[in-house]
Amino acid sequence: MNYDHFFADAIDALRKERRYRIFAEIERDASRFPRAVWHSPGGPRDIVVWCSNDYLGMGSHPKVVEAMCGAAQARGAGAGGTRNISGNSHEIVMLERELADLHGKEQGLVFTSGYISNATGISTIVKLIPDCVVISDELNHNSMIEGVRQGGRQKAIFRHNDLGHLEELLKAAGDRPKLVAFESVYSMDGDIAPMAGICDLAEKYGAMTYLDEVHAVGMYGPRGAGVAERDGVMHRIDVIEGTLGKAFGVVGGYITGKRTVIDAVRSYAPGFIFTTALPPAIAAAAAASVRHLKESQAEREGQRAQVAKVKAALAAAGLPTMETPTHIVPVMVGDAKACKMASDLLLAEYGIYIQPINYPTVPRGTERLRITPTPFHDDALIAHLARALSDVWERLELPYADRAAERADNQRRTALGPAPIPVPVAGG
Repeated sequence: MNYDHFFADAIDALRKERRYRIFAEIERDASRFPRAVWHSPGGPRDIVVWCSNDYLGMGSHPKVVEAMCGAAQARGAGAGGTRNISGNSHEIVMLERELADLHGKEQGLVFTSGYISNATGISTIVKLIPDCVVISDELNHNSMIEGVRQGGRQKAIFRHNDLGHLEELLKAAGDRPKLVAFESVYSMDGDIAPMAGICDLAEKYGAMTYLDEVHAVGMYGPRGAGVAERDGVMHRIDVIEGTLGKAFGVVGGYITGKRTVIDAVRSYAPGFIFTTALPPAIAAAAAASVRHLKESQAEREGQRAQVAKVKAALAAAGLPTMETPTHIVPVMVGDAKACKMASDLLLAEYGIYIQPINYPTVPRGTERLRITPTPFHDDALIAHLARALSDVWERLELPYADRAAERADNQRRTALGPAPIPVPVAGG
């Protein structure tokens, strides 16, 4: 039997839907961030990256680079094994202490990525709670969805940021153990969860809380612990998960919480036990970044200033930006083919790199360009971005603000449909 056609057909289906992903080969330039070199079909070209999750440019910060280089020279390039065998380095232990301190928790546990920390953390926690019901926001990241699925417990989905619907589901679960899983900053729409209200309901109905702060750590709060710190509810949340690969500028993920919870995950989670640890150099760099952002406000203040300028420039141009209270600036397109064409034009003709965001990352009909300004996108770059986007919108005859926003909202609601209420559904 020829198995190749199964895979070829799957790829062809993506091409027909204009969802086939082509990765541009780029070289980041640490000395000129956010500038980079794109290895285009015609040869190397200078470009500006406008979609990086290195929100504060910490991946190029001298303290972070110096910590990584020093640890690599002293400890070598690799970790030497899993944490259980030979990979429990001093650097990773110190990083976990920094993270626990950041979030005001008793203990932290580091994983190889934010995806793994969610998928493994959630699944292990709910497996260890007999008869648990997981109540999850409908727009939670795929890693959280996968964690819920792997956990194998009953689940219920509440409408995005809808406290009334969440309360219905908590009531329906009765006296059973419950875990409410949600994010602080939702990365595609750039909105924020009503965390105080969620904590109120969790406490009222005896539920445990699990918060994903990956798009907020380093960015919000006096010490960069996230929106929960900024809003004064950090102490009310049982488990806080974060990443080292976005505002902290390195790689890896983690969870923090009570010692008993974190120790149980450490002892039972296959995604932790059976994978090679982060190398000491990575852990040292991440710890340096966390320590710096606990003390420094300059990066956060600089980024907020440039985000405000980008939002103002795009609004003045009439571009269909989704209003957000965060650093994420979605520009709505509403069509997969047009979104890819806009992205290609920006890169090829304007030297602007913004990847298209299509289904399944967002619902069909809500395709967008997701812009993430940093402190290093100066005023000249912002002006160039606004001019380039305006030109592309004209050339592709894309809808401007009023029509695009209304259409995207309607299509998103249709794509999502009503969330299930109020009885939890069996299975993962």
